[in-house]
Amino acid sequence: DKKIAAVSAQMAETDKKMAETDKKIAAVSAQMAETDKKIAAVSAQMAETDKKLAALIEQVAQTNKNAEEAKDRASKLSDRWGSFLEYYLAPGIPIVFPQRGYPIREVYRRCKAKKGGDTMEVDIMGVNEEYVILIEVKSTLEVENVNEHIKRLEKFKEFFPLYKNFKIIGAVAGIEVRENADRYAYHKGLFVLGQTGENIKILNDEKFRPKIW
Repeated sequence: DKKIAAVSAQMAETDKKMAETDKKIAAVSAQMAETDKKIAAVSAQMAETDKKLAALIEQVAQTNKNAEEAKDRASKLSDRWGSFLEYYLAPGIPIVFPQRGYPIREVYRRCKAKKGGDTMEVDIMGVNEEYVILIEVKSTLEVENVNEHIKRLEKFKEFFPLYKNFKIIGAVAGIEVRENADRYAYHKGLFVLGQTGENIKILNDEKFRPKIW
């Protein structure tokens, strides 16, 4: 009887331990289920974030496309304004420059020349027996445009050797002037052209003397 009682007690202890193990297993299972639930929630949140990010990327791409299109339209509009200004200025060149001692005999627009693989284009060119006046026309005149024109003046005779014995003078014009580009051009020895009513005029004062290239 004693042995039977001992075995019974041992079995009862074993059942107790198994019950505690089952309880722990159930707790772990519940915890894993909760973890799975949280993982599923995070995954859903990440999927939503990915969706929003994709939409944002698409929106940025569309914005960039619109910006490029707007830039292209602005560039074409600027070119049209520049061409209009060239047509507007050209007839006045033989009128205003003789007032400063430079009688212009011929006026040319969009003069192009090639040298090697490089090309030079002059918006308006006024010529007499001694001088060539190169005029750069921009819808918006900036300091960078003035510097580019100075480089053009420096290399002009390389591209147009027909005028290698002429004195070269520079001038700039613009509908809108930024960065005090007109004053900058003045100090660099360039004429600055502007508008007065329906006519053009030289904005430089009478004491101005142009640089000769």
